[in-house]
Amino acid sequence: MRILRPVRLMFLALLVSLVPASSFAGVFISVGFAPPVLPVYEQPPCPEPGLMWTPGYWAYSEDGYYWVPGTWVPAPYEGALWTPPYWGWEGGLYIFHPGYWGPHVGYYGGVNYGFGYMGIGFAGGMWRGHDFVYNTAVVRVDERFVHTTYVDQNIVVRNTIVNDRHVAFSGGPGGIRHDPSPEERFAERDQHQEATSFQHSHESSAMSDRNSFVKNNGGRPSNPAVSRPMGMGTPQGPPAGRGGISAHDDWNAPKRMEPNQGGGERNHGDVNYSTPNPNRGNPETNSNNTPNPNRGNEETKTYNSSHSNTGNAPANPTPPPQHNPPPPPHAQDQHKTPPKPNPKDEKNH
Repeated sequence: MRILRPVRLMFLALLVSLVPASSFAGVFISVGFAPPVLPVYEQPPCPEPGLMWTPGYWAYSEDGYYWVPGTWVPAPYEGALWTPPYWGWEGGLYIFHPGYWGPHVGYYGGVNYGFGYMGIGFAGGMWRGHDFVYNTAVVRVDERFVHTTYVDQNIVVRNTIVNDRHVAFSGGPGGIRHDPSPEERFAERDQHQEATSFQHSHESSAMSDRNSFVKNNGGRPSNPAVSRPMGMGTPQGPPAGRGGISAHDDWNAPKRMEPNQGGGERNHGDVNYSTPNPNRGNPETNSNNTPNPNRGNEETKTYNSSHSNTGNAPANPTPPPQHNPPPPPHAQDQHKTPPKPNPKDEKNH
C-alpha cells in the first residue's frame, strides 16, 4: 500500500498538468465517490434585463457534497457567456472543473442542467448588440421588467443531450458520455474570466448553510434556486426574492465588449434529439446519491456547430414600450391677429 500511494500521487500530478488552464479558478478538488443526481426544480423568472442564468451544481467541502443554488447574475462584460462547472471522472476519481466566463460557451461534460444548458452550448439566449435577449422557449423572465425576448425551440432540441437520470458527472460508471466537439475545444483557447464576486459570495453562502449538504438534505435541497445571488445584501430595483446582492458592488449593466470577444455563427446542423420540456429543466425523477452502474452510460444524442450566441436572434426582441410626445396643436387652433387692411385697397372700392 505504501508503494501504491506515491504512484497515485504521481498520476494525479500528471492529470493536473493535462487539465486546461481555464479550470484553475481555485483549489484542485477530487473526490472518490460520485456527486448526487441533479435535483428537479423550477427556475425563478429573470428579475431584470441583462442578467445571466447560472445553473445550480454540486460543490464539495470537508463536510461532503453541498448544493449551490441556480441564480441570475450580471455578466462581467458585454458578450460574456457562462460555461458552468462540472464533475469529470478521470483516473478513478471525480474531479471538479470550475465554471468560467468567455466569448463562447465551452465544454461542461455534456451534463444537462436544463434552462438552456442542455449539455452542449447555451440555448437560453444570446447577445444582440448591447442587449442580451432571452429565449423564452426554455428560460423564464419577469415580463414586467424584461422585454428583450424571442422564442426558438429548434436550438433547444439541437443542443440537448438526453439525461433522464439527471446524472451530475461526465465519464466513469453511469456517467454522461460526451467528448468535446471541435467548437468546445476551440472555446478552451479563448481568454477566460473566473466567477465574479457575486458568484463566489453565492457559493460561500451555500457552503455555510448546513441544509445545503447532502448528509442533511438527502440529495434534495430545500432551496435549489434563487432569483438573485445569496450573501451580498439587496440592491435597489425589482424584488430580490430569497437571494440578494450588494448595491455597492457592480450590479449595473456589463462593460463594453472588449476587442475580439464574441462573434461566431449560430447553431446549425442535422441532429437526432429528444424534445425537452420547456421551462421545467430536468423532468421529475427519484433521487439517489449514487447512480446505478448497471444502467449503463448516458449516450450523447446530438451535436451543434457553434456556441457563440452572439447577434443572430431569429426574431427581433419585443421592444420596451415607448411614450410618444403629444402632437403639435393644429393650425386652425392657433390664434393669429388678422392683418390690417391696405388703405389703397379701400380707395379702389
